Amino acid sequence: MDTLTRNALTVLQPGFTGTAAPAWLLRRLGEGLASVGLFGRNITSPEQLSKLTAQLRAECGDVLVAIDEEGGDVTRLEVRTGSSFPGNLALGAVDDPGLTRAVARELGRRLAACGVNLNWAPSADVNSDPDNPVIGVRSFGADPQLVARHTAAYVEGLQSAGVAACTKHFPGHGDTAVDSHHDMPRIDADLATLRARELVPFHAAVAAGTKAVMSAHILLPAIDADLPATLSPAALHGLLRAPVADGGLGFDGLIVTDGMEMRAIAATHGIERGSVLAIAAGADAICVGGGLADEDTVLRLRDALVAAVRAGELQEERLADAAARVRALARWTSGAGAAEEGNAPAPEVGLTAARRALRVTASPAHEPLAGPAYVAAFTPLANIAVGDETPWGVGAELARLLPGTETGTYGHDAARASDVLEAAGGRRIVAVVRDAHRHGWMAEALDALLAARPDTVVVEMGLNEAPARGGLHIATHGAARVCGAAAAEVIAGAAG
Repeated sequence: MDTLTRNALTVLQPGFTGTAAPAWLLRRLGEGLASVGLFGRNITSPEQLSKLTAQLRAECGDVLVAIDEEGGDVTRLEVRTGSSFPGNLALGAVDDPGLTRAVARELGRRLAACGVNLNWAPSADVNSDPDNPVIGVRSFGADPQLVARHTAAYVEGLQSAGVAACTKHFPGHGDTAVDSHHDMPRIDADLATLRARELVPFHAAVAAGTKAVMSAHILLPAIDADLPATLSPAALHGLLRAPVADGGLGFDGLIVTDGMEMRAIAATHGIERGSVLAIAAGADAICVGGGLADEDTVLRLRDALVAAVRAGELQEERLADAAARVRALARWTSGAGAAEEGNAPAPEVGLTAARRALRVTASPAHEPLAGPAYVAAFTPLANIAVGDETPWGVGAELARLLPGTETGTYGHDAARASDVLEAAGGRRIVAVVRDAHRHGWMAEALDALLAARPDTVVVEMGLNEAPARGGLHIATHGAARVCGAAAAEVIAGAAG
């Protein structure tokens, strides 16, 4: 295999299907592929994941094994049970950087124990638009300084466990009303606003030593009027890489693209052309495989990069530099993992954080629950980053604490208060919502339910933008399993 072709393979971060490495993936690892990306479909248990990563390392000892494990609503390690860690919004609500650091350290310790050494986290997006359909609770909050201090703490905690952090989504995905999985978001803020808001957490991440940064598929005309950040030399080379003295962030680590199969890129430039433009713009690793996870995709991207070099459209030195950065990070993870083997487990830190993140408001007329409840889970469509596989809510934990409790699920096409009242009978109702301020059907159903049963307990597991209502209102700041468990403790504890 010639050097050019090896380098083209090295800069790819593909996914695959199955819980064991397919033969094609192992073969390409032997030819120069240096990274793989894992998703929920690849994981059934820590033991299986450890076996999988060992299989990969038997072929390539310092392979980068990446995962999209934010904790909170976005989990791959615990995709079928819900996360043991609250997400960023909960940590931001507590606003204790030491706690954020401890949560990230324990998450990193669990990843490292399974052989994962690169985490596409944390999200450093400032969620300045509460109607944002893709960030929301994945952000530490709407205040740039708060987001900055928790981004830095998260990077430090994760990397102290020997797992490289990949801070995302540069230059910031928080002020968008469009999901880049589906279309091209656009942020029309001027450069001064971007510097005072979006870029503040990324400066903090770079100062904290983040090993990688993930680019966003968003158009920011103040930086580049034509190309999204992932494909923009002005964004990646001219802003992220440029020295601080020249107005840049001075980042010298690995730049990873967001998934190239997302429609913001695939539907505008195509993944082959998009990958060439991304590497030329300054990206070092091409993430692909959330939806496209096969050998044909890897070969198409490899060949597109090789052809672009041979046609003079991509400098061979730029591709070689990108590949060298991938290999450099792989070397760091090998050394860091060995150095951090003494990290003590902290299995309860996630639940501790979730409990501290609760905001509880009780009405003067509130009476404690006297027995089993009926949980009405108003369930919006999940965005692609979160997925619809992961369970959420308070029903399972509340049933354990208050035997006889049952749960009914109500979507946007079947959210009638009358149905909830009939199913509940004489039991107290616990209405579980997620971003009620964004979903008119959900707010309407909740209005009708509260009008009929003012003693209803309301649990908001998304952004807490709507006023507190109900006999008892609990804001969890996220829908991780531990957030539901913490809320259930409060509900059941009120029974005395």
